[in-house]
Amino acid sequence: MKKRNSRIYNLTLTGIFAALITIFTAYIGHIPVGVNGGYVHFGDTIIYLAAAVLPMPYAMAAGAIGGGIADLLTAPAWTLATVIIKALLVIPFTNKGSTILNRRNYIAPAIAYLISHTGYFIAEAVMFGVQAAFLSGLTGGLVQSGGSMIFFLILGKTLDRVSFKSKVEVANG
Repeated sequence: MKKRNSRIYNLTLTGIFAALITIFTAYIGHIPVGVNGGYVHFGDTIIYLAAAVLPMPYAMAAGAIGGGIADLLTAPAWTLATVIIKALLVIPFTNKGSTILNRRNYIAPAIAYLISHTGYFIAEAVMFGVQAAFLSGLTGGLVQSGGSMIFFLILGKTLDRVSFKSKVEVANG
């Protein structure tokens, strides 16, 4: 079989990642935090993985769709903000190279934290006021992003050991 470089293959992987993001956000490790409907989850780890495997537009779609559906199922008030923020989380990552973990992808989760934290702070400030956003953002954001970073590094290292990326190689276009 030829290298997997078709749009249909990329769209199929995007759909698989969106489904995994939904499940890992809404159900697996879903821990409510704060009084404003926020929660800690493993979905961002899968968004980071999608960003390390898929070309950026596909990874953005997977993050937005998966995160958006999860919020529709669990915290609908956050859906619009989540769709925007989860799409933006993939920007610091790269799918270039033969491994999931590379120099850029080691640093990317920290930048994704800043994107996520800033985005949700703005959304929460609009919805509940600046004081509520400040108080809830200090704890939930750090726990969520820190956990996602650790799990991404563990998952990336494990998948790199079995050459996962070469088995699901996609077109970079």
